[in-house]
Amino acid sequence: MFKTNDFDFNLPSNLIAHQPRQNKEQTPLLIFKNNEILDKKVINLIDYFCEGDVMIFNQVKVIKAKLRGTIERTKSIIDFNLDQEIDGIWRALCRPAKKINDRDKIILAENFFCIVTEKKLDGFIKIQFYLNNRIISGNELHDILEIYGSTPLPPYIKRDDYKKNCDSKNYQTIYAKDGVGVAAPTAGLHFNKNIFQKIVEKNIKCVFLTLNVGAGTFLPVRVETLDKHKMHSEKYVLSAENCEIINSAKKLGKKIIAVGTTSLRALESSVDGHGFLQPQNRATDIFIYPPYDFKIVDVLMTNFHLPKSTLFMLVCAFVGYENAFKIYHHAIEQQYRFYSYGDTSLLFKSNDGKF
Repeated sequence: MFKTNDFDFNLPSNLIAHQPRQNKEQTPLLIFKNNEILDKKVINLIDYFCEGDVMIFNQVKVIKAKLRGTIERTKSIIDFNLDQEIDGIWRALCRPAKKINDRDKIILAENFFCIVTEKKLDGFIKIQFYLNNRIISGNELHDILEIYGSTPLPPYIKRDDYKKNCDSKNYQTIYAKDGVGVAAPTAGLHFNKNIFQKIVEKNIKCVFLTLNVGAGTFLPVRVETLDKHKMHSEKYVLSAENCEIINSAKKLGKKIIAVGTTSLRALESSVDGHGFLQPQNRATDIFIYPPYDFKIVDVLMTNFHLPKSTLFMLVCAFVGYENAFKIYHHAIEQQYRFYSYGDTSLLFKSNDGKF
């Protein structure tokens, strides 16, 4: 059984990207195929796909899920990031959680506040929002968050406030459409209209699913062995029409390309016992780590992830443990930029991934 420390590596802090590159098409792209590593640009990714291949994107829209308020009881300032909503009650990651008690009122703006319905032991709280002493949720809440919330950037992005005004655009894919994301599906940030046009010209099919990326994606693995880790849960929707497109391509031997780990997790959560996708509208807490037998995805496009993170563990399962470390050591040597605003990779599934 693998231990969490087996997925550690040394990452120089200067390789953490604090803002995106301006030229998406010229963003460095690491290719791993047939156990060979190549250094390309994002515009070159089209060269590795053929007519009839299918690319799957997560079209979730990132809401302004980062909030700062004042605890009425103590007048202390508190920051929290929304995570997931269930029946009008939001789960949020709170810092520092020790300041909060059950039933605390957090004032966010005039006539806009939330009540803590439950305090968890893991830094999370459950809250309900009010406007003019009336419970609000859904689209009405999202409209208010656009005014009083801010873009929920990952905690490792640190920079001057004046640069944050661009994040509402930069931290959103150009195809974001629906759902409630509190983190971006960052592999999709590298696409622009020109790249999509080249995809269309090559008759590569594009499929869009929605997975509500939660704040749990940033949480570290705190247990020693992976079988003890409780994976965060995220709701997703995969339509019957899109299942048919992907299943048909799979039958014809075409490549199934997941753009981002969120797309991959949704797809691998939807495979039946015969190796084909079934439509879904539910939550998944799938935790993919070595060894894992991938059933539907052939190629993964993904950014470079944190040491000891569940996302790096997924990469190790996809390309093989030793291959993953070779890829990351190469990326560090070649000065690839890491994390949400960083550079990206195109990884072809390796048989080594089955161990």
